[in-house]
Amino acid sequence: MKKQLLFLLMAVCGLTSCEDNCQQTQVSRRLNPFQIPLAQLRAAGSVNVREAMELEKPGKIYVRGNVLFINEIKKGVHIIDNTDPKNPRNLSFIEILGNADIAVKGNVLYADSYTDFLVFDISQPTQPKLLNRVENAFTSGMVEGVNWYSDLYNPQGASTITDYTVTLETTVVETDCDGGTGWRGGPVFMDFMSLGAYSQNSGSPGNQGSGKAGSMARFAIVDNILYAVTNQNMQLFDISAPASPNKGKSVSLGWGIETIFPYEDRLYVGSTTGVQIFSNADPTNPIRVSTLSHARACDPVVVHGNYAYVTLRAGESTCGTSQNNQLDLIDVTSMYSPKLVKTFSMQNPYGLGINYPTLFVCEGNYGLKSFDVSDPLQLDKKMLNHFKGMNAFDVIPLSNKLLMLVGRDGFYQYDYSDRNNPQLLSRIPVRRKDI
Repeated sequence: MKKQLLFLLMAVCGLTSCEDNCQQTQVSRRLNPFQIPLAQLRAAGSVNVREAMELEKPGKIYVRGNVLFINEIKKGVHIIDNTDPKNPRNLSFIEILGNADIAVKGNVLYADSYTDFLVFDISQPTQPKLLNRVENAFTSGMVEGVNWYSDLYNPQGASTITDYTVTLETTVVETDCDGGTGWRGGPVFMDFMSLGAYSQNSGSPGNQGSGKAGSMARFAIVDNILYAVTNQNMQLFDISAPASPNKGKSVSLGWGIETIFPYEDRLYVGSTTGVQIFSNADPTNPIRVSTLSHARACDPVVVHGNYAYVTLRAGESTCGTSQNNQLDLIDVTSMYSPKLVKTFSMQNPYGLGINYPTLFVCEGNYGLKSFDVSDPLQLDKKMLNHFKGMNAFDVIPLSNKLLMLVGRDGFYQYDYSDRNNPQLLSRIPVRRKDI
């Protein structure tokens, strides 16, 4: 099986050290392919309900009522009773191979499993039951910057999924100080094969009955339609009969699609190259009306009123070559002509959430920041808090002043009734130590 090799070149020396030492650190990200037969993915017993287990590699979060759902990346879903946020109780774990995204409507949980779209009855959270499986709902995807794909277009019929594990290899090399690279301090990444994995193959406000997702979500529910964005398409599912979804139309979005955020009668789709806005007056037929482009970078988005807040993150090959870490403020008064109003410097932004007038921004290893956005143009002058000593990936602020945050080191909950002095209520740590 052919191995794909993704090279990232990072200049880690500052101006003085470059001139004196002329060294660079070369980081190679080796993608080691493995295959999963579709027969294995769909075999009896491939989806299992287990007793509660510890968090190891938490991903997306979703909340509905007093029940919390935390994705364990590519492994499944934790179900947690959050009736008492000071003492959340881990109830059960659903093993789902290749799971990355989740959404809930009523007593039904929707989850992806590589190519397939699964439906669970969660009326008894300690004993969820698989109700349905929509096969071949997706042909490819991206999880943590790594592409997977299926051979659904194989003339002999789909048979396998190809995915990759990642191995990082670091070496220090001597360089020509006058080589003309232009590197003068700060990391610079070069992605020589970001599409290597494809070389062989061509919650939201106002949704009654559904829950709320974070800004990094690829699933969203509006009325009786569930939208699932892959890295190039938006797939619609009719869930008017929640236990028996029907696969609907697929909308081509272009490459590098990352997130979806529904707001009022619009859908905001974040990608590595910009924000696409869809009119969603007819939820069964979203129509793209505009795109606001930006330098290639990772791009989650949230919206309140006439403004969209978009974080752009640098320093990751999967996000592009942009070297800017920033928060963009976009005027979306007219969905047909969005305008970039102002840009604010950030450290390493990931997900974000808003419960007006408070905006929360996850800064990765730099923690969590909150801002007063009653005057969005001045938000940089109105930072309320900066929580350090944690890794912050995504956040969900609820209207009852409960804040939920997930990161590489665990899951946190805060009471922000006093937004100037939020109080930590609980933390569920990850089991692993290499955070």
